[in-house]
Amino acid sequence: MSPFTPLIDQPQAVELLTQAVVKNRIAPAYLFAGKPGVGRRLAAECFLMLLFSDATSKTASTKALQHRIQERNHPDLLWVEPTYLHQGKRLSIAEAAAAGLKPKSPPVVRLEQVRDIARFLSRAPLEAPRSVVVIDHAETMAEGAANGLLKTLEEPGQATLILIAPSIESLLPTLVSRCQRIPFYGLTADGMAQVLQRSGQAEILQQPEVLQLAQGSPGAAIEHWQQLQAVPAELLQAVITVPRTFREALSLARDIEKTLEPESQRWLIAYLQQIYWQQSCTTQQPNALPVSLLEQARQHLTRNVQPRLVWEVTLLSMVRVAQRSP
Repeated sequence: MSPFTPLIDQPQAVELLTQAVVKNRIAPAYLFAGKPGVGRRLAAECFLMLLFSDATSKTASTKALQHRIQERNHPDLLWVEPTYLHQGKRLSIAEAAAAGLKPKSPPVVRLEQVRDIARFLSRAPLEAPRSVVVIDHAETMAEGAANGLLKTLEEPGQATLILIAPSIESLLPTLVSRCQRIPFYGLTADGMAQVLQRSGQAEILQQPEVLQLAQGSPGAAIEHWQQLQAVPAELLQAVITVPRTFREALSLARDIEKTLEPESQRWLIAYLQQIYWQQSCTTQQPNALPVSLLEQARQHLTRNVQPRLVWEVTLLSMVRVAQRSP
């Protein structure tokens, strides 16, 4: 069985990576480029299985190797993820969440982590034919960290680096030019169904708005579904239709601001845009104005405008539009 069997709907990536090993033409660096949630991280784990399996002892099982890779405890693997800086200490996203922290700044791959990579690669591999470094969310590297990585990419030694990012445009051209690009694409409807059923999330397939938002990404579909579950059913029922009166609009704005965190409010706007757009497309007189008003609201929330005010203005405007409609 191929190590890539769990990877769905990415035949080009599988072919490129498999042939690289078969022909012994493994590149010093790869860029796994594609939207989040379509299998880039899983593909990296499968590729590691292929790279490390020849070095596995006769008594070690494939399952044991897979476990070591998934747990990130193989001596020849360094898996780098963005971190927060809290009280002088680097914390991963999972560590920050476990500590109940909500940092204001987004996590990034830091220059100190790039230096860790250089130190890791300064020693010879212990078990495998080569060392491997995976940089997850490579797009979060600041320019200083990215420039610090250039020398390592130019002279990786007995190693291969894998950068995972949403697109080639999200990285410095100097980094992209030193990597072999492995493209990842959105999954087909059948592929989405297969992944969601396998992950125990088949109920998402009954949510067309969630699937539309996901755009071929099972990972995104699961995240959207989780966001949807976090919205109280009564509030969700209230917001999926345009308020009939100004009083209803003001009351709804208050409930949204009191009930949902800022991140959930921004997600709700994307969900409502999908709802209203579908409603508009099914009528004889399509009206994209509510979608446009919600987009303005999203931009205001992104700029940290007071949420209650944003929702009041948006919902009152939607009421005025509905009252003018025949």
